Amino acid sequence: MAVLVWIAEGTWPACVDAARDHAPAGADVVLLHVTPVDVAGAAHGAFAGLLGRGHPERDPGTRLEHLAAASADQLLADAARRLGRPCTRQERTGRAEREVVAASAGADLLVLARDGDRTHLGPRSLGPAGRFVVDHAPCPVLLVWPETAPGSAAIPPPQPSPPPPPPRAPEHR
Repeated sequence: MAVLVWIAEGTWPACVDAARDHAPAGADVVLLHVTPVDVAGAAHGAFAGLLGRGHPERDPGTRLEHLAAASADQLLADAARRLGRPCTRQERTGRAEREVVAASAGADLLVLARDGDRTHLGPRSLGPAGRFVVDHAPCPVLLVWPETAPGSAAIPPPQPSPPPPPPRAPEHR
C-alpha cells in the first residue's frame, strides 16, 4: 500500500499522526511538501525589473529559494521524526494543489488536513487548495482536522422550506 501524506505548514502534525494511526505497518509512506514558486518568482521579477539588472548575485529571489528549500527540508525531517517509521521524503515546487494531485496518481491513500475555516463544520473548512485536491485526487482521501473538530453546535440551522407553489388554474382549450 502506498500512502501519500501532504505536509503543509501549520497542519502537518495531524496528517502525520493520521498516517501513523491508519496506514498499515508495511505501507510505503511518502511525505510530500510543496514549495510555492510565486514568492521567489515575484522577488526575481522585482529585482530584474526594478533593481538589479546586471547583478544576479544580488537577486533576493535566489536567497528566498534557498530559505524555502531549507525550511522544507526541516519540515520534512520533523514530519519523518514524528512518523517514527521508514518513509520517503519528497519536495516539489509549484502550485500546491496541482502538485499534490499529480503526486497522488500512484497512491492508494492520500492524507491531508482541512485548510480553510477550521472554526466551523462544513464546506468552508476546506480552502481552495484543499477543495481542489479532494475533488481531483485519483485515490481515496483521508481528510483530517488539524486540531479538535468543532462541535455539532457549529452546524448552521436548517433553512426553512420554501412555501409550496400556489395551485395552478385549470387550462381551457
